[in-house]
Amino acid sequence: MTALRDLYPMPGIDDHWHVPQQFDAVFDWRFDEGRTTLMHLYQKGKDMQWDALSRIDWTQELDPENPMQMPDEAVAIYGSDVWNKMTKKERIELRRHTQAWNISQFLQGEQAALLAASKIVSSVPDLDAKFYAATQVMDEARHVEAYRLLQGKFGVAYPMTDPLQELVNDALRDSRWDVTYLAMQVVIEGLALAAFGTIRDLAQNPLARMVNAYVMEDEARHVAFGRLSLRDYYPQLTQKERDEREEFLVEACYLMRDRMTQSHELYDVLDLPAAECKEFVENSEIVKLYRTLLFQRIVPIVKDIGLWGPRIRKAYEDMGVLHYAELDPQTLQDEDERIAAQIDANKARSDYVHAVAGLAE
Repeated sequence: MTALRDLYPMPGIDDHWHVPQQFDAVFDWRFDEGRTTLMHLYQKGKDMQWDALSRIDWTQELDPENPMQMPDEAVAIYGSDVWNKMTKKERIELRRHTQAWNISQFLQGEQAALLAASKIVSSVPDLDAKFYAATQVMDEARHVEAYRLLQGKFGVAYPMTDPLQELVNDALRDSRWDVTYLAMQVVIEGLALAAFGTIRDLAQNPLARMVNAYVMEDEARHVAFGRLSLRDYYPQLTQKERDEREEFLVEACYLMRDRMTQSHELYDVLDLPAAECKEFVENSEIVKLYRTLLFQRIVPIVKDIGLWGPRIRKAYEDMGVLHYAELDPQTLQDEDERIAAQIDANKARSDYVHAVAGLAE
């Protein structure tokens, strides 16, 4: 298999990224039964482990002209003067690179989640949280595997964006275990769920739908894990400490909201006018709508864990996402699991039909 770095269309990308960090590894000698809700989630995490190689049919291919068969409206510069002047061949290449860029960010984010989950196992003080975080480590390794296999089918890949790298750096370097939760389990995983859901619900390519649906099934549990842990912890903090977390959240949310404008390297690679493309993206109504949709998983979680002071509410009001506070996180998780099960059922039905047809021949 080709090394991912060899698929980057720009030179000089380092093989490794080193993040110096310092935190306490905490042992829990109580060995009690733990919180019922977290232990149920731990059991669910064990029961729902799956194999990326056997559950997903990797013989399926991507569409050569529109890999994941996404609507053109999903291209950030769709409708711009640049888009309107492009030839059919140029649009095909733009679709491939745009979709590959998205999958690259998913892949990079999953490796970050793998490292963050392993840190949580060491640093979180409660044994029940360590148990569940251990199942998440395996989940994240599987997600890296799945997206790496999907990425290879594009024939091109991109490195992690600067905003995502900055937030991951904060998550891994901070010595407070709950800040790692906030950055990874709430912000990054919450944004990822919304982004995965866009592909799951809009893509017509069965392989793309399958990979994102199965990963979402796991990620919904990860966000629930962060929600349950932080909801118990934050009432114990002082107002000053909660204010510090809210300030971190506001900065993280603005940082990730603006990440859509950080794909200038993609425009450079395709020899498109980067400044003109970025200006269009900044003012695009479709992009503005997508940015708000990205927060539908984060806002109700933030409200539920109790970080709901004036600073947070004002930021979400300014972003136009405050109304998502009324969504029920558990309902969203149940729907993710239902869709994944439905795809499994459809796959089983298709496999059965093909097997019967093979016997008939």
